Amino acid sequence: MDNALPALALPAHQALSHAFHPSMPLRWSLALGVAGLVVAIALAAGSGGWDVSLIFALRLPRVVAAAGVGALLALAGLMMQVLLRNPLADPYVLGTSGGASVGALLALLLGTSLWLGAGLGALGAGALLLLLARSALASVDDASPRLILVGAMLAALFGALATLLLMLTPDERLRGAIFWLVGDLSAAQDRGVGLAGAALLLSGLLWRGRSVDRLMLGAEAAGLLGEPVRRLRLELLIAASLAVGLAVATAGAVGFVGLVVPQAWRLAGVQRTRELAGLSALGGATLLVGADLVARIVAAPMELPVGAVMALLGAPCFIALLIRGTR
Repeated sequence: MDNALPALALPAHQALSHAFHPSMPLRWSLALGVAGLVVAIALAAGSGGWDVSLIFALRLPRVVAAAGVGALLALAGLMMQVLLRNPLADPYVLGTSGGASVGALLALLLGTSLWLGAGLGALGAGALLLLLARSALASVDDASPRLILVGAMLAALFGALATLLLMLTPDERLRGAIFWLVGDLSAAQDRGVGLAGAALLLSGLLWRGRSVDRLMLGAEAAGLLGEPVRRLRLELLIAASLAVGLAVATAGAVGFVGLVVPQAWRLAGVQRTRELAGLSALGGATLLVGADLVARIVAAPMELPVGAVMALLGAPCFIALLIRGTR
């Protein structure tokens, strides 16, 4: 009996340190779910109650997928903010996620690779956004609200196309397609592909960090400093679009991660690309793992789409940032 619940025997300060250890969000996400619950005291103490087969079969792949998707979206948001020189840029808000969703739905209907369809859709949406935003980018005020309006219209357009494609989806696939489009990690089995993509993306940003910092000064200033502006913008566009495509193919259209995370670190005083990239990847992974945990347990035994949870969090943040920018 003395060893049955060792957490109860811990001094108060040690129990608190166990309960609020930085690894706790990950451990809670691994342990909690519809299939079963682990005793909270055992979690806090790090003892007992772990169903290893359940963790490796269900929880771990989902946590790995959530971390990879969150890191990809945060890095993609950071790159789009640099590319458009607008702190409100985000793959979901600007329609890149919508383009990836349309590409994935087309791939689903045609029976081709989901990854390829989502990637091509995201690339097409990103290229279209850059083409339509050329006049705004060429103006003195690079952070023109026109960029947000153009992106919002593209998001609406791709949303309408996705709805039309859903009408053509067979009945046996319809419910899964709808749930996947609003963001769903329940069937994610990427086995580390997202994390590997995020690591590759982060390595590129760390390598090109100084060039990206110069691009943030403006195209003219970056050119005077010897940076190949067009090539750098193209690299950022392709990398961000492929990251969004990979994220959408894994978990559907999850929004606002790319907006909330980089902006939170900027508000905390982090400005240099190298530091911002690493912290954004870590923050995006943590945020989406936490959001998925909430989606799994808040209405148990039902599961909420993680995209809806992120929208409830991200939409107020977007409105607040938009009001702040207008002022």
